[in-house]
Amino acid sequence: MSYKLYYAPESASLGVRVILEEIGVDYELLPTSTDMDKPRPQGQLALNPNGWIPVLIWDENAMYECAAIAIFLCDRHPEAKLAPTVNEPERGLFLQTLVYFSNAVQNAFQLDYYPDRFADTPATEPSAQRRGLRRLRETWKVIDDQIGDNKWVIGDRFSAADIYLFMLTTWLKPSRGQPSTQEFPNVKRISDAVAQRHSVQVVYEEWISEQKMPR
Repeated sequence: MSYKLYYAPESASLGVRVILEEIGVDYELLPTSTDMDKPRPQGQLALNPNGWIPVLIWDENAMYECAAIAIFLCDRHPEAKLAPTVNEPERGLFLQTLVYFSNAVQNAFQLDYYPDRFADTPATEPSAQRRGLRRLRETWKVIDDQIGDNKWVIGDRFSAADIYLFMLTTWLKPSRGQPSTQEFPNVKRISDAVAQRHSVQVVYEEWISEQKMPR
């Protein structure tokens, strides 16, 4: 069983790649870009006309949306134990968290990074960015409170929700006015633990090296 993944650095495709590494399946990376000024491969646009990534391909099938791909891979490979089964009590919290990451946290990032999508004119884009910065703090506080004393995001077990959380923390840039993980101790604790996993060390090697450089 093998997969293909449309992939670009510093994007949500890294989270999907970590899941593929955790599962231990063969996969091929199909390079693309998140630069809005660069054309997307026609094969990617045929599968996702939005031009976004990640896009996962297997057999004659394909799908996009990071949270959906994460759930699909976890359910298709239950032996990896990256998600509660449908009959386990943690299943609801697992699904809720991934959808919240996708719909709320990622949306807050978009407000800051792509204000033109939320503003009528260039003059009102700074207002969208300011709302994005406030929303990032609001959403990360929700997640930090949800984690509480848990060992991992959904309880005592490691899951794809922890991978997703780590991926999102790598997007935080305090230099832009975004919050630091230091503001959310439970988030930071889990993010630091996820960073030690071999799959993350492989996929995020460049990012991890950059964090160790003196600033």
